[in-house]
Amino acid sequence: MPRATQSVPSHQRRRKLLNQAKGYRGAKHRLFKTAKEAVQKGWLYAYRDRRQKKREFRRLWITRINAAARLCDVSYSRFIAGLKKNEIELNRKILAELAISDSNTFQQIVKKAVN
Repeated sequence: MPRATQSVPSHQRRRKLLNQAKGYRGAKHRLFKTAKEAVQKGWLYAYRDRRQKKREFRRLWITRINAAARLCDVSYSRFIAGLKKNEIELNRKILAELAISDSNTFQQIVKKAVN
């Protein structure tokens, strides 16, 4: 009985993985074993960084809001506490966008939050 090698499916699997390693340098895009390791590591980084991206954007928004609030002589923590106390429901993304693009509106929000 002849030996079944599964040659077509295994070649397709290898080709698929090597295509995912396109753009990698050196052996990482040529050799199957190193390409497989590099692609798997890339998946781990991608999974991790999808979560870290959210953290980094939140940090950026907080920094921008803090800078704009301090121009109005208010700290970030007092500003956010004032927003919650006065039941002004604006998320940090919108507040950061207002702080950059429309400073007059942001100053009015700060006045409402602090008073």
